[in-house]
Amino acid sequence: MIKLAIVDKYPVICDALEALVSDTTDLETVTCKQNLDELTEYLHHDLVHVALVVIYSPYEQSIEEIKSLMHNFPRLKLLVLSMYSNEEFILKLIKAGVQGHLGPDTDRSEILEAIYTLRNGYEFHAKTITNIILKSYISDENIDKKEKEKRQKQLSPREMEVFKLFAEGLSNRVIADKLFISVRTVETHKNNIMKKVNLKTTVDMVKFAIKNNIIELD
Repeated sequence: MIKLAIVDKYPVICDALEALVSDTTDLETVTCKQNLDELTEYLHHDLVHVALVVIYSPYEQSIEEIKSLMHNFPRLKLLVLSMYSNEEFILKLIKAGVQGHLGPDTDRSEILEAIYTLRNGYEFHAKTITNIILKSYISDENIDKKEKEKRQKQLSPREMEVFKLFAEGLSNRVIADKLFISVRTVETHKNNIMKKVNLKTTVDMVKFAIKNNIIELD
């Protein structure tokens, strides 16, 4: 049973999100809190696997609170539903330890997919979020062309397939199904890709894919 905590400053939104996931048999909303301080207090006494945190404004305090939360509870999986889709803010959230990110246009199925993905030990960034990052990154001309081509050639055909599908916003499970391989194999390919092209995060993978025309944006 996945134990979910919801954090939103508006009780009615907490209730709505709880109702949205209430009919799943292996997911239980164990608490709804209005801020991260309340969540922190709860975590000192009770278990939570995934915390769904709604953020409305890019206040720096939110970043610092998240850093503190992840430092004190490193096993907690943090999923942010952000109403503010700015590249700098999104990257700060990821750096602070957020493993999952949803945009304001998310729906029930995507929320559930994100929760299950995080609980299984993987990151989840909605395609709308990655596209925001990528569209900004496309104008960056600081990477040497020869070096980019050299790194890209280091990837095997299968790694290129995985790279392309992941950068297009597909989850590990969907990639595995499309390529008829296991989720663990997908994760292995992703780790190998990051090592070969000297990338540190999955967001870096997506950026690299756009920069090298591995995928195209609409």
